[in-house]
Amino acid sequence: MGILSQPVGVIAAWLRGLFLGWGLSEGLTTVLLYLIGALVVATVAQVWVIFLIWFERKIIGRFQSRLGPNRVGPYGLLQPFADVIKIITKEVIIPDGADRPVYLLGPIIMDAGVLAIWAVLPLIPMMGMDLNVAALYTIAVGAFATLGILMSGWASNNKFALVSAFRTVAQMVSYEVPTVLSLLIPVLLAGTMSLEGIVKAQHVWFVVLAPLAFLIYLVSSIAEIGRTPFDLLEAESEIVAGFHIEYSGMVFAIFYVGDFLHAYTIGVLSAVLFLGGWRGPGAEAFPLLGFVYLWIKAFAVYFVVVWARGTLPRVRIDQMMNFSWKFLTPLALILLVVAVVVDQFVGGWGVWGRALGHLAANVVVGWLTLLYLNHYDKVRASRRRMVAQPGQYPVARPPVVETSTEAAS
Repeated sequence: MGILSQPVGVIAAWLRGLFLGWGLSEGLTTVLLYLIGALVVATVAQVWVIFLIWFERKIIGRFQSRLGPNRVGPYGLLQPFADVIKIITKEVIIPDGADRPVYLLGPIIMDAGVLAIWAVLPLIPMMGMDLNVAALYTIAVGAFATLGILMSGWASNNKFALVSAFRTVAQMVSYEVPTVLSLLIPVLLAGTMSLEGIVKAQHVWFVVLAPLAFLIYLVSSIAEIGRTPFDLLEAESEIVAGFHIEYSGMVFAIFYVGDFLHAYTIGVLSAVLFLGGWRGPGAEAFPLLGFVYLWIKAFAVYFVVVWARGTLPRVRIDQMMNFSWKFLTPLALILLVVAVVVDQFVGGWGVWGRALGHLAANVVVGWLTLLYLNHYDKVRASRRRMVAQPGQYPVARPPVVETSTEAAS
């Protein structure tokens, strides 16, 4: 029962006793325990990518009326292992004129930035580093992936890779703003930036209190990592695979792993911030059950990310910029102000009273947003019907009257 109720604590206590029995000091033992914990989390996260690759290829294949992996192993389950063997045996070719140290460091920084987020994720109760600014920390280290892409695009000595790096700057700056603004709403509702504290504060999931903030956070996070329909960092049809065009072999594999892991990390973060994290029936008594709850919630969000990748077309760069600065950012600011004001009135209404009050406010904001979008669409349609005359104000285009040949003659 002890290892079921406190699995991490029991294993850590056993390892601590083992190291102390070998004559190691208390400080060195603590450092070794932290290193082992970090190694286990990083290894599990990156090995999990093998399954994510199979799952994503299989699901997108079904969406697009294809079979997906189906030859190597049952249901194609061993296909990712065959791909690993193939990519390990490929030669790493570094182009002439490339900045070699920066070229090799770029993918490592990208992958390390994603793994650094996992250091503060509350996977189960009483596990992980309970950082009091963990929400801000996830935004800061998440930008390492962008830095790695910039380094790789600049150091490759390729104009297409450099164009992709420039797009990275524009995309990161644009979508970091709505991501942070939407992230502030669960921080405000929980009263803390600790991810463990945010999970414990969700007696009612924050997606019920702030569904629009959840949608903005999810869409902005997808855009920030460059997933479809915001995959302008790669854009095979425009810039020939983008920032990693000059990468091959294992250095390209690091990019590949980092991309899939970052997409799933968005699912885990969304589950922690808005879906209650590890909370669920029996999770506090049996932490491993809480881990299962979190994994299921994260997988549900990840499925939505895969769904978007398999169905939506890529947007243009101007559409992407307009969507962030003209829609997501103003809407996130409005939601943040509304959340602050509403919480002052409904904070003493009890758990469900507070939840319903915030939900009603989100419904009103969503309804007003739809009305505005409908009006904006009508205005744009009206402008498209206007024909500008030289030296005159635009005038309405006369209606076209269709007549038969006989009537015209």
